[in-house]
Amino acid sequence: MAIAKVEPLVTARALRGPFDYRLPERLADVSVGTIVRVPFGPRRILGVVVELAERSELPPERLAEPIEALEAGATPELVRLGLWVGREYCSTPARGLGLVVPPGTGGDGPGPRAALERHAALTAEGRAALDGGSRLGTQQRAALQRLLKAGGALAGTQLGVGSGTVRSLAARGLIELSSVERRRRPASVAVGAEHAPVRLTGAQEQAVAVAVEAIDGSRPRELLLHGVTGSGKTEVYLAAAAAALERGRSAIVLVPEIGLTPQALHRFRSRLGERVAVLHSALSAGERFDEWRRLRRGEATVCVGPRSAVFAPVSDLGLLVVDEEHDSSYKQEGDPRYDAREVARRRAQEAGAAFVLGSATPRPESWATVERLTLSERVDGQALPPVEVLDMRGAAGAASPLHPRTREELAHLGASGGKAIVMVNRRGYQVHLSCRVCGHVWRCPRCDVSLVLHRHAGSLRCHHCGHGEAIPSRCDECASVGVAHHGAGTERVAELVAAAVGDVPVMRLDTDTTARHGHGDILRRFGDADAGVLVGTQMVGKGHDFPDILLAVVVDADATLRFPNFRAEERAFALVAQLAGRSGRSARGGTVLCQTLAPDAPAIVHAARHDAPGFLAGELERRRALGYPPFASLVRIELTSPDSDRAQSTAVSLASVLEPTLPEGATLLGPAPRFRLRGRHRRQVLLKGAERGPLVASARSAVEELTKRRIRDVSVSVDVDPA
Repeated sequence: MAIAKVEPLVTARALRGPFDYRLPERLADVSVGTIVRVPFGPRRILGVVVELAERSELPPERLAEPIEALEAGATPELVRLGLWVGREYCSTPARGLGLVVPPGTGGDGPGPRAALERHAALTAEGRAALDGGSRLGTQQRAALQRLLKAGGALAGTQLGVGSGTVRSLAARGLIELSSVERRRRPASVAVGAEHAPVRLTGAQEQAVAVAVEAIDGSRPRELLLHGVTGSGKTEVYLAAAAAALERGRSAIVLVPEIGLTPQALHRFRSRLGERVAVLHSALSAGERFDEWRRLRRGEATVCVGPRSAVFAPVSDLGLLVVDEEHDSSYKQEGDPRYDAREVARRRAQEAGAAFVLGSATPRPESWATVERLTLSERVDGQALPPVEVLDMRGAAGAASPLHPRTREELAHLGASGGKAIVMVNRRGYQVHLSCRVCGHVWRCPRCDVSLVLHRHAGSLRCHHCGHGEAIPSRCDECASVGVAHHGAGTERVAELVAAAVGDVPVMRLDTDTTARHGHGDILRRFGDADAGVLVGTQMVGKGHDFPDILLAVVVDADATLRFPNFRAEERAFALVAQLAGRSGRSARGGTVLCQTLAPDAPAIVHAARHDAPGFLAGELERRRALGYPPFASLVRIELTSPDSDRAQSTAVSLASVLEPTLPEGATLLGPAPRFRLRGRHRRQVLLKGAERGPLVASARSAVEELTKRRIRDVSVSVDVDPA
């Protein structure tokens, strides 16, 4: 008797599978990774076959049979990966498997199916009818003549006649109808510079040679490609991917943002053709399913996309690239809170593939632990642009968020033409409002944060939960009309930039504008323009390749340093260095202005010098002294509840369960409060230890023990390697 061990695709943390089902003869083709619909109590749900066995601990008469098996399923390799993610990130097997099954598959439904299109072909009887063998109406004759001229089948919509005429022709046997799958093809939009195949520099050729050796297994498979901005890292990825394809293997290339996907997709497709597929959440359900199935069938062998593309169902993986590996977008926010870089490392190890991390500003963890390849010069021979640090302390920035020197350079750009990028890491018009008389601050009623003024939308908004309310004309507390506006976001900075540059068009790129127009459309318009300024949040500094940027400005460059996070210095350095790298890629050179209240901060000083090695050396010493990654591992457990006392008591209970199980030398910090979010009070417990595995095991067992108690109105989430 064949037994399928099935993990139900349900979200309940307390449920622990897999469950045994008897496989009848009609389901003899079921294998590991098959999606099956099974009876589960009174429900009929979907599950994933995670193992096949010859016997069960239960007697055969107590085992139910699956109702049906779905057409598409995950590969055994991805089943193992999904289960590993669920375990490694202290989630559930079902949530881990939910990452690897066909897009749209849920507990109650199979998700999208293939799109079918009706095609018509001319029969012998139809040819005879055209030769005068039968009477034909005007529309019927026209349709048959189109088919004759085409010399093959045509889609029903190409016949130029109504559906009634088509049915009539089919009923008379004059045409033969068939259903053909129609691919829902994602758009590929060229953004930024065009990149024809080029002759690689010596440094690029050496990097490609090492990557190919890693693909072949003749050297260590993990590599860090540290290349300054504009040094041609993408050309190395393209050449390495082509080498993998020549060996009959596949490749996955991860980019940090959906906004960067069109650019990467266009470059890979223009070089490698239709073998390239794309996966990301902004595709329609049908497009995503069709791309997933092309990869599953082997019709496409290269996948480009953001973090979820690490689960692309390719076979015989030979190369896995993580571009801009420093970017925090590789960390998933929802459960399971996986790090796509670590999942990629695990997948590459399991597949025997080369694992290539690439960045101009690598993470300290990668710098310290991965073999490095270096591209120290830009491919065009241009020097990196000079960075001028503008001190915003004192009167310089009192009247405006733009330094006088910044306004001067913008005015010069407006007079002479050219392009600029201005980054301010806050969206909205102004950061918060307060009453000049009583000091009242307008706050979100559901989150412990200030509301942000959005002038274009005519409202105050919470950037966490989406709460909105009208812009006040007087104080809610004391009725004073003295409402003060503080700080500046992308809306206000764009307004000030527009005033400085005159007739040069100003475009805005943040989550407010991309919700209306999309990343690709805004970036394409900026790329096609002869002159313009792109104002936006940090997404404007992420990997975009525009060769004609003359000016790059970072407003409030030290804002990241004020966050209570051990990665604050690292992120501030990357923010400035990455944006600086967007400038100076043409013969006209470029200028970078860095506005800051902390001009002497190491992150700012080293970024202004384009000195990644110097910054990373100092940062690693600081991390070593304080016991932070890569010299220790962190696990954060967060408990949330609408009731503050319940959140606190549950956190205390969790800490008491955890402490006896911690590995030697590990420490437990907390429970500590975090700001209220979406109406829920939050408490966190932080674990810190030298060895990651035992620390994760302690967290997993403690959370499972807590879950068994069925604590009401408290949610628990675990963040391994918090960002």
